Amino acid sequence: MLTRRNLLKTGAAAAATGLAMPALAKNSSIKIGYVSPQSGPLSAFSEADDYMISQFTKTAAAQGLNVEVVVKDSQSNPNRAADVARELIVRDEVNLICVASTPETTNPVCTIAEAEEVPVISSVAPWQPWFIGQQGNPGDPASWQEFDYVYHFFWGLEDNVSVFLNMWNSLDTNKVVGALWPNDGDGNAWSSGVGMPPAAAAAGYQVIDPGRHQNLTDDFSAQINAFKQANADIFTGIPIPPDFTTFWTQARQQGFTPKIASVAKALLFPETIGQLGDLGHNLSCEVYWTPDFPYSSSLTGESNQELAAGFEAAAGRRWTQPVGFSHALFEVAADAIKRADDPTDGDDLAEAVASTNLNTVVGNIGWGKENLPPFARKNVAKTPLVGGQWRRQDDGSYDLVIVENGNAPDIPVGGDFEAIA
Repeated sequence: MLTRRNLLKTGAAAAATGLAMPALAKNSSIKIGYVSPQSGPLSAFSEADDYMISQFTKTAAAQGLNVEVVVKDSQSNPNRAADVARELIVRDEVNLICVASTPETTNPVCTIAEAEEVPVISSVAPWQPWFIGQQGNPGDPASWQEFDYVYHFFWGLEDNVSVFLNMWNSLDTNKVVGALWPNDGDGNAWSSGVGMPPAAAAAGYQVIDPGRHQNLTDDFSAQINAFKQANADIFTGIPIPPDFTTFWTQARQQGFTPKIASVAKALLFPETIGQLGDLGHNLSCEVYWTPDFPYSSSLTGESNQELAAGFEAAAGRRWTQPVGFSHALFEVAADAIKRADDPTDGDDLAEAVASTNLNTVVGNIGWGKENLPPFARKNVAKTPLVGGQWRRQDDGSYDLVIVENGNAPDIPVGGDFEAIA
């Protein structure tokens, strides 16, 4: 395959034989491509992007790091994500790509970049749909292959499931769980043998699964009826934000009132909760970053409290969980660029990324640790995950309170897990 990297290597070979090639300036600008869903139904994940990119470029310049960030919008569409990855590689000739937010964006970008031998730092997608979702035969672990250029940091389904089960085990329920899983990368992973069903069954829970739904569904009556008939005390799922708003509003209208609702992805954002009014109280979710995380930035020295305050002052709105990971992507990028012998060489830069061992605002990031299956170890670094609940305040606003930290005891809890009503 004649990739851009192969063309560059051909050029290097030509130079070795005496053909004229332009010399590489010692202080050449490093181009970083950045891809995220800045529009479409997943756009809430990218609310911090503009601020973080602006802060990164200012900080990098102050530290003598000559970088340029080329931003692309995946439009919450996998096909668009693949197209902009090709643009970044072929037209913009980036040296590194950072990509964030759900497998629908991370996976197409990483697949293209791996084929073109361009290094990528990826995040904000559970590692199973990221790693397994890019395999030629996801159902055959023996066929899975490691990657040479793309590296991902986040938590896994096992961490999220564990957080949810820890919260559920703290309350008295009938252990019947209604599950709402979409027909997308996240939903298919959560509903599979590497997701919720086997872990829940092992813990004594019965999962009611009415089947996959299409994103942007406007009528969840069939699913709601199935959960009511099973008398589910617990509701879980991983819908996109607009779908959860639709589902939860219809569920309460139709009399589905579980004791617990623990929902991944959709409940990360204060805007989603705010749209629900009183119906958002004590809804629970995974928490992968808040200002209360006891870490600081390797790039700016800011605490997480300072990072959140800076974002809120600039954006005029509440912090959101992806704030920390948007910042951490650029922490890892800057660290790798500084350590690479030649950051304009894809192989050198990929090696620098792979050898990362960095304390960031989301915790320590380092690939190759002994906390993952062999096929993912080289390419996945896990970060801490805890559980939280949204608590409605007297003024109608919501606070996200950490209520479960069994897998990350260094992150402080702020209250006990409570039933919805």
